[in-house]
Amino acid sequence: MSSAATTTPSVASRQAALRDPGYQAFVILRIGFTVAPILFGLDKFANVLVDWPTYLAPWIDDIVPGSAQAAMYAVGVIEIVAGLVVALAPRFGGWLVAGWLAGIIVNLLTIPGYYDIALRDFGLLLAAVALARLAQRYRGGVRQSS
Repeated sequence: MSSAATTTPSVASRQAALRDPGYQAFVILRIGFTVAPILFGLDKFANVLVDWPTYLAPWIDDIVPGSAQAAMYAVGVIEIVAGLVVALAPRFGGWLVAGWLAGIIVNLLTIPGYYDIALRDFGLLLAAVALARLAQRYRGGVRQSS
């Protein structure tokens, strides 16, 4: 009986957290910024979704060793790691993804015709910052005091 009594408040607090719209937003962003970077990172090795090397600015291709595809392999590894960091430590992972997106935006702004994608990635950057801030607020699923 004592184990049921000790778990009931935890279940109740978890249910309350899941009803909180802010916590729901945190969970949605955390899942999204875990899954998307991992999937897109894996696709850098297969180029199923898009021909990823075409998204590398020529000036970056000139300074990185190897081919544009080799650079995309490195990008893929970084994106997979970023997704895992978001899953494990979203307070840090949100900022990591935001920084990575800032670099992608700079890259895209230097390629004519990719401004719309840079704008979309700016929206994702803002969402990654929101994730980091919400992760600060909802450490361990519990709302932290202000």
